[in-house]
Amino acid sequence: MSATVAEMDVWLDGRYPPGLAEEWDQVGLSVGEPDAAVSTVLLSVDVTDAVVAEAMTLGAELIVSHHPLLLRGVHGVRGDEPKGRVVTALIRAGIAVYTAHTNADAAPGGVADCLADVLGLVERRPLVAAPAGGGLGRIGRLPEPRPARAVARALAAGVPATAGGVKLGGDPERLVSSVAVLGGAGDSMLDDARAAGVDCYVTGDLRHHPAQDFLAHADAPVLIDVPHWAAEWTWLPAAEAFLQAAASERGVPLTTHVSTLNTDPWALRLP
Repeated sequence: MSATVAEMDVWLDGRYPPGLAEEWDQVGLSVGEPDAAVSTVLLSVDVTDAVVAEAMTLGAELIVSHHPLLLRGVHGVRGDEPKGRVVTALIRAGIAVYTAHTNADAAPGGVADCLADVLGLVERRPLVAAPAGGGLGRIGRLPEPRPARAVARALAAGVPATAGGVKLGGDPERLVSSVAVLGGAGDSMLDDARAAGVDCYVTGDLRHHPAQDFLAHADAPVLIDVPHWAAEWTWLPAAEAFLQAAASERGVPLTTHVSTLNTDPWALRLP
């Protein structure tokens, strides 16, 4: 007997509570029949044409994604437009989509902790605590101080390769002990990282002027920019392990796959 989409929705909601999601976010089941049986799951950061094709090839009935497929208002589902094309393909193939986004960022063992795991951070706490538990980002300490250059290299080795790569702002030789991490786009929390007094802030999608102005402060930590997709991909194996454990506990057979398709939008970097 297989689990249903609705049952897996309950499992995932228990692990990544929707109440931890930001108010603007859209999490949970967005496409599919709750009563449909699930024997195979594909986990991915994004839901794109290529990811749907991969799910079809694998015979997956459910995609568990980090990024919402339908985050902003949708007023039509047309097959000649990108989102409509994906939704149409999902419905035709009988594939459901469940999303854990900012709730997976904030939950213990979620995206922030998985990124912190890449550096082996210890003595962790949220960068910004959430009233309902957990919180956005993590602050932790390296097992032993390292130059910022070495921290950046460890991150580059520990996340999937992308065209943009990992970038470092500030003194590469600065000795780093305390680190704040936030997967995805984190320039809105630059002030929080600075106020926390850490030596290094790891996040993604840092813009030129905010980063430049931030680094001009005498007490600013060094910045390490990890590509958005690469940082959040680190969560997928942990989410897969959770689903396997949940299925095993309930005696339900389940096949899972972590997508290795690179859905980062940048394909080439020129010198």
